[in-house]
Amino acid sequence: MAAEKLRDLSQPIDVALLDATVAAFYGTGSKEERTAADHILRELQTNQDMWLQVVHILRNAQILNTKFFALQVLEGVIKYRWNALPVEQRDGMKNYISDVIVKLSTDEISFRQERLYVNKLNVILVQILKHEWPGRWQSFIPDLVAAAKTSETICENCMAILKLLSEEVFDFSRGELTQQKIKELKQSLNREFQLIHELCAYVLSASQRAELIRATLATLHAFLSWIPLGYIFESPLLETLLKLFPVLAYRNLTLQCLTEVAALSFGDFYNMQYAKKYIIFMVQLQTILPPSTNFPEAYRNGNSEEQAFIQNLALFFTSFYKSHIRVLESTQENKNALLTGLEYLINISYVDDTEVFKVCLDYWNSLVLELFEAHHNLDNPEATANMMGLQMPMLPHMVDGLGSQLLQRQQLYAGSMSKLRSLMICRMAKPEEVLIVEDENGNIVRETMRDNDVLLQYKIMRETLIYLAHLDHEDTEKQMLRKLSQQLSGEDRTWNNLNTLCWAIGSIAGSMVEEQENRFLVMVIRDLLNLCEISRGKDNKAVIASNIMYVVGQYPRFLRTHWKFLKTVVTKLFEFMHETHPGVQDMACDTFLKIVQKCRRKFVVVQVGENEPFISELLTSLPVTITDLQPHQIHAFYESVGHMIQGESDPQKRDEYIQRLMELPNQKWAEIIGQAHQSVDFLKDQNVIRAVLNILQTNTSVASSLGTYFLPQISVIFLDMLNVYRMYSELISTSIAQGGPYASRTSIVKLLRSVKRETLKLIEAFLDKAEDQPHIGKQFVPPMMDPVLGDYARNLPDARESEVLSLFATIINKYKGAMIEDIPRIFEAIFQCTLKMITKNFEDYPEHRLKFFSLLRAIATHCFPALINTSCEQLKLVIDSIIWAFRHTERNIAETGLNLLLEMLKNFQASEFCNQFYKTYFLTIEQEIFAVLTDSFHKPGFKLHVLVLQHLFCLVEFGGLTEPLWDVAAVPYPYPNNALFICEYTVKLLITSFPNMATTEVTKFVNGLFESRAGLSTFKNHIRDFLVQSKEFSAQDNKDLYAEEVAAQRERERQRMLSIPGLISPNEIQDEMVDS
Repeated sequence: MAAEKLRDLSQPIDVALLDATVAAFYGTGSKEERTAADHILRELQTNQDMWLQVVHILRNAQILNTKFFALQVLEGVIKYRWNALPVEQRDGMKNYISDVIVKLSTDEISFRQERLYVNKLNVILVQILKHEWPGRWQSFIPDLVAAAKTSETICENCMAILKLLSEEVFDFSRGELTQQKIKELKQSLNREFQLIHELCAYVLSASQRAELIRATLATLHAFLSWIPLGYIFESPLLETLLKLFPVLAYRNLTLQCLTEVAALSFGDFYNMQYAKKYIIFMVQLQTILPPSTNFPEAYRNGNSEEQAFIQNLALFFTSFYKSHIRVLESTQENKNALLTGLEYLINISYVDDTEVFKVCLDYWNSLVLELFEAHHNLDNPEATANMMGLQMPMLPHMVDGLGSQLLQRQQLYAGSMSKLRSLMICRMAKPEEVLIVEDENGNIVRETMRDNDVLLQYKIMRETLIYLAHLDHEDTEKQMLRKLSQQLSGEDRTWNNLNTLCWAIGSIAGSMVEEQENRFLVMVIRDLLNLCEISRGKDNKAVIASNIMYVVGQYPRFLRTHWKFLKTVVTKLFEFMHETHPGVQDMACDTFLKIVQKCRRKFVVVQVGENEPFISELLTSLPVTITDLQPHQIHAFYESVGHMIQGESDPQKRDEYIQRLMELPNQKWAEIIGQAHQSVDFLKDQNVIRAVLNILQTNTSVASSLGTYFLPQISVIFLDMLNVYRMYSELISTSIAQGGPYASRTSIVKLLRSVKRETLKLIEAFLDKAEDQPHIGKQFVPPMMDPVLGDYARNLPDARESEVLSLFATIINKYKGAMIEDIPRIFEAIFQCTLKMITKNFEDYPEHRLKFFSLLRAIATHCFPALINTSCEQLKLVIDSIIWAFRHTERNIAETGLNLLLEMLKNFQASEFCNQFYKTYFLTIEQEIFAVLTDSFHKPGFKLHVLVLQHLFCLVEFGGLTEPLWDVAAVPYPYPNNALFICEYTVKLLITSFPNMATTEVTKFVNGLFESRAGLSTFKNHIRDFLVQSKEFSAQDNKDLYAEEVAAQRERERQRMLSIPGLISPNEIQDEMVDS
């Protein structure tokens, strides 16, 4: 009954009853009461007329949460329907909200008591302003400033409103407002800022009220990044801020304001002012916090305000130096102040707080990059001059002057850079390759989860240290070797110090010239091996082993030119493979693989002083080497040896090595197959199934590293493997048929399926890595048709392996057009039965989904003629399945579907069936693409949605369509061309989908699509603006709409890094590094 009474909005709502419902929702009553209250409130919130009750509720509600509920309803209307409301309703609501804010903030007591409510009202007012101001509420800023002068509490709240407005326009507007609206609001704020500036200046000079001054400083902080510069530098504002800085109550807010000013960058006009203010600031700072302060300790023992001050100080220095460091390089007084500031910043960088360190590290990275580039470009004076802001041709005497100027600059920073090297070595983050860590109890354990923040920090620190090494290799080397000798002598030996030192040594790999690197590494590896010998205790051994493995893995160039060291290192790795401390064996196997990939030739030739190649020695002792390894480690070991064998150019020797490597698994395989010939039931034993799985996994590892050269080995086991596959498949089907769906979860069925999957993975790995030799395809593909494809079609859905789909996608991608004749058979076996599995919902069989669409894409790309020859029904199924793919919210599946659609559209456009295809599917595809484009769950696909729409709109205009896209029989009015028809169709489609948008807005958008279709960038921006206008993407994270631009920036950055020695780790560079 109560619910019915609340639902009746034809009369004023019963506010007492609404209060009770809200109280029930937030209260501690029964679950049923809360659910019922939630249901009623949701219903009211979605009712179109509920907002008309808002004023009545706000006047009469006794509970704050009820007022919040009413304001939530109002916020929805303001965001999505405001411009559609009659003028008198808009004005009424605007005036009411303003009056309530003024009333509550006039009185000190009510303002403090109702602070949360007032804050929410402020947010609502700013949401209204985004629609009304400046066009329909031109007097807003003068009205606000006038109200602020009537009372100090009103003034404090006005500051809060101005701060919110600034944040909405300048910080959160991207993806929220159209570009035109953002421009209009920014211009209005700039125009009317004088009134705001006068108000702020008056408060800061005249008020004694701490809360008001703090609110004014907070508002100024929001404004300082965009206000006209005259208000900062040609007014007493900076003097006022510097006067307030020593006052404890305002210190942090003032420092934040000074940081905003420090971050401004606009040329040299106010350089003198910046230098003068910086020196005054430094004098005051040294009184508040002397340079000798122990910052890590002060931070650790400080309260939250004191900690915030140290963090704000880091932000101030980094912001100032990023924009104005050159101003401080002029006079001796400025230089002294600069070096003092850098000293502060280095000391702050030792503070044990991730956020503080990130701020400092970000700046150190940019400073050393700037110093490095100037140093790096000494041979290219034009580039250096440009960096230093000199736009002119360089004459010979100017070049000499510039060189000495650069040397003076390097000398100025030399002391700070040396201290910075020490900091980077002491605080080096853990690299990805290191698996052994110290836990919170001080125990040495294997890392269980990757910390992405630490990996990102390592990447930046590594880059910074490489720039520092390039600036002064000698100092870098000296500091590292000194710290290493302290470890050896026991003077400074802690796990953390050894770890950070070794991570730093490994991180500068590739940055030195070869001769220097050789000298440095000989000492480092010798000292680390000595440390390993003299250390006692399993934990100590594990830490040192981890560090040795990390360091040697980073320097393949050194190992390639020093066979004795390479052999010693690999022998040491084999030793570590018997060390059972968690993580040591894994790191040993990983490091072995990394070294072998870069030095493979060294192991297959007879080295000086050796009787046989190392590979032969290794294969002889292989059973002993792997005796303590787990199966997954053995597979990694076999993969490494496969890489070694690949380095052998003599086919006869290579085949002999493969045969010796595979001796153990082949022996076991022959035993199992021999027993199976006598009794097939032998293969059903769980231990035998595990042994089969292990053998197949070993083969897969070797196939992935040997590629084509794996042919003799796979030929030995291939047909027997297919027979085992067929038999295990029948066993699985029988188990599921007898035991129902739950049988697929039993351990025996899971194990049998693992064998089937591994068989498919092995074949896929071999065919994928094998060089493009058609005879390999002819040898291996036909025998698989029935055991693999036929089996997939015959099986129950729960027994179908998704790897069948990826295997055939690999085969088609590899052998391309040669597979056209087999496509009908593949289609028949796979297509409909898989579609039935994946189109019931978006969740079941996730692995089959992505692999199915990848297979379809391979067919569309390489065997398109086979698709054209399918029946109309089958083609419709293909298109429907593609639409089903891009409707997925799972990013990989949706992107695969969209890429597949783009390829299909282009292929059909170039075919003789162009008219027929587009007449059938154009409107469906357009409608479906708009559906996902305007659905915020599909934002990651934005780039591809845009490309599909651009293709469609270009095709209509000049794409070779010679027949009408409309149904001639159903449309009595003949359109003059397809473009006009599509224009009208799209307008109708969007008006139906977005009733909140005016017809004129939609028509303007559609016309804009046709006008901007030729330029992708303009077309994309036009669609972004529409998404904002449609309000579908409001108040959300819209970074996916800009993903393409971010990716392009990343690629440019990678190209820059490739040009600097060491910036990209030697192990990441895709060169063969196969030495002579």
